[in-house]
Amino acid sequence: MKTIQFREAVQQAMSEEMRKDESIYLMGEEVAEYNGAYKASKGMLDEFGPDRVIDTPIAELGFSGIGVGSAMNGNRPIIEFMTFNFSLVGIDQIINNASKMRQMSGGQFNIPIVFRGPTASAGQLGATHSQAFESWYANCPGLKVIVPSNPYDAKGLLKAAIRDDDPVIFMESEQMYGDKGEVPEDEYVLEIGKADIKREGTDVTIVSFGKIIKEAYKAADELAEKDISCEIIDLRTIRPMDHDTIIESVKKTNRLVILEEAWPFGNVSTEITYQVQSKAFDYLDAPIVKINTADTPAPYSPVLLKEWLPNSDDVKKAVKQVMYID
Repeated sequence: MKTIQFREAVQQAMSEEMRKDESIYLMGEEVAEYNGAYKASKGMLDEFGPDRVIDTPIAELGFSGIGVGSAMNGNRPIIEFMTFNFSLVGIDQIINNASKMRQMSGGQFNIPIVFRGPTASAGQLGATHSQAFESWYANCPGLKVIVPSNPYDAKGLLKAAIRDDDPVIFMESEQMYGDKGEVPEDEYVLEIGKADIKREGTDVTIVSFGKIIKEAYKAADELAEKDISCEIIDLRTIRPMDHDTIIESVKKTNRLVILEEAWPFGNVSTEITYQVQSKAFDYLDAPIVKINTADTPAPYSPVLLKEWLPNSDDVKKAVKQVMYID
């Protein structure tokens, strides 16, 4: 095992797959000459050349459409958005073409394309650069949505996404690119649609994903000092979602807290809540608690931003709430 940064895991996954398959290419803003806005494509232009690592104009609708069209013609594009906030400019191509083309063509066209880049907040970037889009894209049949939280998962899941014959939304975080973790030097691929129990526990299940899961780890460490045992599940894949792992955990702990960096209405945690209450209601010893951002656009002020985002104190409070303790 070698310790590498999240950005290196992303780069390794893309490069390893591109070495095996000449139909794979990377396209997006600043991915080539600048080595990527977050250096996640460092060195790839030198290795693969300008025909396979392609800088684009600031035109997300245009290069998203080019990617979909080339996927219909046998290529396997990786389309990078500098942030998924900018994907809204190209969302028509993702929702109305990439996700629907297989069905609309009667199975004549697969769309093996990956749209990847950072989602959610990244510090003081203001309201228009801080939105979480995983629930938006997971709402659309035909798309698979992946949100890894560490370098190991990022590499294994990105390789799986690139090999998949359906369109995949692969969401990262600007605040995770420098995170370090152990990654095998040998080949490995992780299964799309399989959650991971990051920490075994007996008293309460905490479900989360992406960078905000760090707050769950922090809370669990502090709660363990008070003999409260938290089981932490990292969803990893939002669609298809691994309901079985969540439900089996709830059957053991009888309590559920969901931590998600998104607005409260109509999000991933809402879907999890529905699935658990419909399939494991009799196992619950307390109402499910979900923790989200404040129901406002993200503020710019660091003081307000701290209040807007969920944190470990919110998690500890929710755990105590479902356990009926002070």
